[in-house]
Amino acid sequence: MADRPRDGKPIGLIGLGLMGTAICERLLARGYDLVIQNRTADKAVPLVSRGARWSDNPLRECDRVIISLYTTEVVEEVLGQLEDAYEPGKLLIDTTTGDPQRTAKLGARLASRGVDYLEVPISGSSEQTRRGQSTAMVAGPMRSLEACRDLLDAIAAKTYYVGHWGDGVRMKLVTNLVLGLNRAVLAEGLVFAKSIGLSTERALEVLLNSPASSRTMETKGPKMVNSEFAPQAKLSQHLKDVRLILAEAARTSRELPLTALHAQLLERAEAEGYGELDNSVIIRAIEDGLLPATASRAATRGIEALSSLLDEVE
Repeated sequence: MADRPRDGKPIGLIGLGLMGTAICERLLARGYDLVIQNRTADKAVPLVSRGARWSDNPLRECDRVIISLYTTEVVEEVLGQLEDAYEPGKLLIDTTTGDPQRTAKLGARLASRGVDYLEVPISGSSEQTRRGQSTAMVAGPMRSLEACRDLLDAIAAKTYYVGHWGDGVRMKLVTNLVLGLNRAVLAEGLVFAKSIGLSTERALEVLLNSPASSRTMETKGPKMVNSEFAPQAKLSQHLKDVRLILAEAARTSRELPLTALHAQLLERAEAEGYGELDNSVIIRAIEDGLLPATASRAATRGIEALSSLLDEVE
């Protein structure tokens, strides 16, 4: 277990969504003194009852402040309201999965004001973070990493230094691309099993004990089979990340065909009202046949082309 800060100073935390709340609960359990803030104060009530303290500006009271918000735009907006507390030596630890270019510019702007900025997106659901099973991807000055090593060790099972500002988000987008497609493939596999008369429970059991097994299957498979979609990571939030993935790929003229198809499926799922549910609800979107007709026709054409090619080979 990580020790509390030796200087006894409190840690600030801004943003109490699913991930911010999980980080707060984990640090409280590890004995940290937390000063918290959120745009809607009611989310802070359960955490205050567990020992956290509310502040309108944690940056004024704390030298190290964790930020966990929805987008880089929201981070910029919130920090703009708190900038009267900027002082040399302050350290902001931003876990937001935002835009890589804007994140890099934000780090530079803060550095010009004497404020250290460390980009630390977290790979893992809120529940995995709560259990200390997530992975932190760190970008920014190495001195800033060393200054918050105790916090990272308390929050994540593993920490990887990946480079300069913006690279942390880029690495998170890579992991989210693979995670998201893993979920979609698992959902399609379970729907397929059911359609051909197999038990989804037994199919999941076999998959988990086969070479197809993955951590995603371990965490999301039971939720899919049991139709238990209480959010640990929302579908709409993953769609936001998939759009970031596609934008970053477009910037380098890289096509991502599977991700593009995945984005269409997520968009249809969100339009059907699944956005606030856990991202494992993708199985409902596949069951409901929400894939756009154009995508289905493209898949059919691909199958026909493959069949023709195989005929020629034979």
